[in-house]
Amino acid sequence: MGAATTLLEIHDVRRTFPKPGGDELLVLDGVNLTLHEGEIVGLLGRSGSGKSTLLRLIAGLAKPQGGNLTYLGQSIDGPASGVAMVFQSFALFPWLTVLENVQLGLEALHLPEKEIRTRALEAIDLIGLDGYESAYPRELSGGMRQRVGFARALVVHPNILLMDEPFSALDVLTAENLRTDLIDLWSEKKLPIKGIILVTHNIEEAVQMCDRVLLFSSNPGRITSDIKIDIPRPRERTSTAFEDYVDRIYVEMTARRVERQPRQAPVTGPNLDTPLTHVSSGLIAGLIEAVAAPPYNGKADLPDIASDLQLEIDELFPVTEALQLLRLGDVEGGDIKLTHMGKRFADADTNERKEIFSRALMSCVPLAAHIRRVLDERANHAAPRRRFIDELEDHMTEEAAEQTLRAVISWARFAELFSYDKETEMFSLENPT
Repeated sequence: MGAATTLLEIHDVRRTFPKPGGDELLVLDGVNLTLHEGEIVGLLGRSGSGKSTLLRLIAGLAKPQGGNLTYLGQSIDGPASGVAMVFQSFALFPWLTVLENVQLGLEALHLPEKEIRTRALEAIDLIGLDGYESAYPRELSGGMRQRVGFARALVVHPNILLMDEPFSALDVLTAENLRTDLIDLWSEKKLPIKGIILVTHNIEEAVQMCDRVLLFSSNPGRITSDIKIDIPRPRERTSTAFEDYVDRIYVEMTARRVERQPRQAPVTGPNLDTPLTHVSSGLIAGLIEAVAAPPYNGKADLPDIASDLQLEIDELFPVTEALQLLRLGDVEGGDIKLTHMGKRFADADTNERKEIFSRALMSCVPLAAHIRRVLDERANHAAPRRRFIDELEDHMTEEAAEQTLRAVISWARFAELFSYDKETEMFSLENPT
C-alpha cells in the first residue's frame, strides 16, 4: 500500500456554497486530516460545522474550492472505489428484501451472480441479521434497518467506511447495542474495512468508539483539536480514564464558545455583530432548575447534567451559551455554575422570572435593547421587522440574521419586553407590562 498505513490525506481543504446575491458561505476552511489503516477517527462538533460536508468531499460526491484530498495516494475527483458510507437515515428501498437491498452495491460492480449472493449473505450474517434475508424493511425495527445499511456498505469490502451519525435516529438502548457490536467486530478484525471516519454529536460515543477525536469549530468549520483516545478496548463508560476524556472534550469545546456580551448595552448605537442561537425560554428555565436542584445545588459537571437530561452537544451548548449571555450562569472547566441572578431566577415565581429575564435582555442583549429603545421613541410605539433585519444583515449572513431575530423575539415575549405580530411583521409595545 505504498506509504504503508496512509489511507486518506486531506490538505487545507476549503468548501463554500453560493448564497443569494452572489456572495459565498464559507463552510470549511483550512481542514487537514490523515486517516491511517486500523484507525477510527471521529469528527465531533455542532451542526453547521461542516462535518457532513467533509464526508461528502471524501466520498467524492462534491469537490472543494481549495486544497486537495487523496485516497491511497490518488486525488479524489469523483466517487472513489473502496469508500462506502452509512447514513443517519436508513435509506433502504422499501420494495426490496434485506438480501436484495444488500446486493445492490455489488450488482453495480457487475460481479458474477453467485459471488454477489455469497458476499451479501456473509455480510448479513456478519452484522447479525441471519434469518431476515427475505424480510422487507417495514418488517424490521429501526436498529435492524440500520444493520441492513451497515451490511450494504460492508458488502463491497471498502477500505474506508464513512459513517454520518449512524446511531442518532435510534433509541438509546438500540444505539448502544449496535455500537458495541460494531466495535467488537472491528476489534476482532472481522470487518472487511481498513479505516473508519465517524461523524457524531455525542461526546461519549466519540470516546467509546474512536482512536482519535477531531473537534470542529463552526462558521466556518475548522479542526481545533486532535485528541488521541488512549484507552484499550473494550472501554468502560464508568472508568476514570473514560470520564477524564469526556471531561477534557467538554472543557475544550466550551472553552471556545462565544464570549460574553459587554455588561452594558451601548447608548450611542446597537452592537449587532454577534449572531444568536434560538433557545426557548422554557429550555433555559429547565436547565436552571435542574442545576439549582439537588444533587447539583447550583453547580453541575456538564457531562453529568447532559447525561441526566439526555442532551447532546447540539442541545446542551446553545442553552449554556444563552445562560452565559444573560449572565444567569457561567461555564468554566467543563462545569456550569449558576450566578446570583441565576439562583434568584430558580427560586422566583413567574412574574419575578419575567422581570429578571427582562433586565437581562436589556443589559446583555444589544438587539433586544435596541428594539425596545426604537419602540419607546416612536409616537405609535411600533416598527417593522424589515428595519431590524436590514441592520442585522449589515453584520451577518441572512440566515444568521433570521435566527438572531427569532431568538430575541422569543425571549422578549417571555419577558414581556415588547410584542411581535407575525402576520403584519410589526413590533410594538401592545402587551408589555
